[in-house]
Amino acid sequence: MEGEEIFPGVYKIGERIATKGGGGIRRGKTADGLRIWDPRRSKLAAAIMNGLKEFPIKQNSRVLYLGAATGTTAGHIADIVEKGVVYAVEFSKTSMRNLLESCREHTNMVPMLQDARTPEAYQYLVRGVNFIYQDIAQPDQSRVLEKNAGTFLRRGDKAILCVKARSIDAVKKPGEVFRAERERLSKSFEVIEDINLRPYHRDHRLFVLRFKG
Repeated sequence: MEGEEIFPGVYKIGERIATKGGGGIRRGKTADGLRIWDPRRSKLAAAIMNGLKEFPIKQNSRVLYLGAATGTTAGHIADIVEKGVVYAVEFSKTSMRNLLESCREHTNMVPMLQDARTPEAYQYLVRGVNFIYQDIAQPDQSRVLEKNAGTFLRRGDKAILCVKARSIDAVKKPGEVFRAERERLSKSFEVIEDINLRPYHRDHRLFVLRFKG
């Protein structure tokens, strides 16, 4: 079954979505070379399934991915930015082993064993970033994004932040946490879109943002 392109590099196949996997990737491929994108393993895929309208990742985007983990979502983004690059930052040495495997299959992915809280440590390794994707389950996740945006982005550049309420405050109701995070983010960013990721990811939201500079 052929896929219908719903965003640049993102395809709808029946009730599923996919990207066009490159290199030697075979896992999850369809007959026409598309690679299925599982919304239960990727928050960005979940947001698309839940009606995301603003998709700021383009073919030539230069992406700083903070919290790349084992490379699932980063790999799909690398499929999309076939003329760009994904700088994949991960702090866990255990996750880095799998991330390196994903990078071998994507020549436009650069693995970086770094702490996203200290962008000054890797700012000279990263060139021309115009988009940040962040998925870090830490209490200070908004502050981490603000610091990296201030280091790498220019006014008007965009970012996506995945917010896990329980990682910020396990006592407060998730709705309260999301409202507080959105208010904080609005000081440095324009909130373009705010997507609830249920039922794929419980107590998670995804924010599409424009940096105020």
